Amino acid sequence: MTNTTAHTSAATAWGLLVLRVVVGGIFFAHGAQKIFEYTLAGTTQSFAGMGVPLPEIAAPFVAFLELIGGAMLVLGLFSRLAGILLAVDMVVALVLVHLPAGFWVGEGGYEFVALLGASALAIAFTGAGRFSVDRGVLRGRAPAWLA
Repeated sequence: MTNTTAHTSAATAWGLLVLRVVVGGIFFAHGAQKIFEYTLAGTTQSFAGMGVPLPEIAAPFVAFLELIGGAMLVLGLFSRLAGILLAVDMVVALVLVHLPAGFWVGEGGYEFVALLGASALAIAFTGAGRFSVDRGVLRGRAPAWLA
């Protein structure tokens, strides 16, 4: 491996680590907020008010997906699976809630969910990188689409 290739590989590994930890931390915080601050009952009521179908099922599913999926991204555990599920979560949020409000997040728009969704999808495409449970513990024992 040339010095340039080694540098690029190291920079990519560090870049993926930063992306995973920040995006995963944000998802984790939003899941925790839905569960512990708003409570599942409050989140269900909020989802119903926003017109989310089946809010009794959707609210706890989304809350725990964001909490657990966010933690999985931070750790780099089954990152591709977590990334795709969280990206789908953000597409649904974009379509059902944020798109009609326009772009700006301050007006309830979709800029933040688009950024989170794109970031989660990028992790799903690339995997967790060198500094992850996927790489360090699983070492190819899980299918490539999962880890």
